[in-house]
Amino acid sequence: MAATIQEQVVQAFEIVKDEEIAAPIEIVFETILEQMGPLNSTPEKPMPMKLEAWPGGRWYRDLGNDTGHFWGLVQAIKAPSLLEICGPLFMSTPAVSNLQYRLKEENGLTRVRFVHRAMGWIGEGDRGVDAGWTDLINRIRAAAEKRGGKR
Repeated sequence: MAATIQEQVVQAFEIVKDEEIAAPIEIVFETILEQMGPLNSTPEKPMPMKLEAWPGGRWYRDLGNDTGHFWGLVQAIKAPSLLEICGPLFMSTPAVSNLQYRLKEENGLTRVRFVHRAMGWIGEGDRGVDAGWTDLINRIRAAAEKRGGKR
């Protein structure tokens, strides 16, 4: 049986979002963990995840009966100012991502710098992720401001 060999191009992308959230830094950090973990969802449906919030902790979707999808590992965590995750995320290809949330409290607001960098064999369907990250950040903002925001 003959093998098929196709050359592929290694691709990369970077998404950067600078956001202000009207809530204390501790509440914003906790909300990020919740919204990426048990409260995670897509615009269409809930998609709860497990996020083990310690260095080396896993971020994954547990579908029960020993099934699921591994998204990444906590590369660095320093509550309440940094969460960094590396792994394949949603891509089922030879690709790797690095996610960073860097938080800083200024003048009663929390500034969040979100960065998603990825490289590898990235299919067309995996490149349009900006809308998903925008939805997640909007959910983080709404939940954090509801919990501890200034009106």
